[in-house]
Amino acid sequence: MNIEAFPEIETLRLILKKPETEDWPTVLFLRSNPEVNRYVNRPSAETKSKALDFINRISADMSNGKIIMWFIFDKAKNEMIGTIILWNFSEDRKSAELGYDLKPDFQGQGLMNEALQTVVEYGFKHLHLNKIEAFTSHENQSSLKLLERNNFILNESRRDPSNPNNIIFECLHNCVK
Repeated sequence: MNIEAFPEIETLRLILKKPETEDWPTVLFLRSNPEVNRYVNRPSAETKSKALDFINRISADMSNGKIIMWFIFDKAKNEMIGTIILWNFSEDRKSAELGYDLKPDFQGQGLMNEALQTVVEYGFKHLHLNKIEAFTSHENQSSLKLLERNNFILNESRRDPSNPNNIIFECLHNCVK
C-alpha cells in the first residue's frame, strides 16, 4: 500500500491514530460487548491476552500492507471510542472493504460519519481506490443510515457468503462529499 508513515488523521472532533497496545482495554470492550457486536459475526476478545493478540495481528497485517486500521479517539475526552478499517483489498488494490465500530455511549452523535468520510476520502485520494464496499446487517439501522447518508449504494445482486444477514453497499470514486 505505499504508506511510508502511518497516516494519523484529525477531524473536527476526532483523531484517527495508529493501533497501540496500550489501547487494549477499549479493544477488549469493542470486541466483547454484546451491543457493539450485535450485528457482527467476528471472534471475541474477552481477555487482555486476546485483545493484545488482536492488536499485534492487525499491526502485522498493516506492516504487510494487508489492511489499514485506525483507532478513533474523541479529542475532547482524549479517549479511544472505536475503530475504522480498510481491508480485504482486491488483488489489483483498486477496491477495499470498510469496517467500523463505536462505543455505544458515542453513537448517534455523528462521530462515525466524521470518521467514515475522512477514511473514504483517504482511500480514494491516497490509496487510489476505485470502490469501497461495506458489508452490514440488514437489521442494523444505524449502519444502513450512515452508509446511505454518505451515498453508498446497495448492490442487490451481491450476497455475503459468510453471513446471510449482511447486505453489501458500494461507494464508487468520490461518492462521499
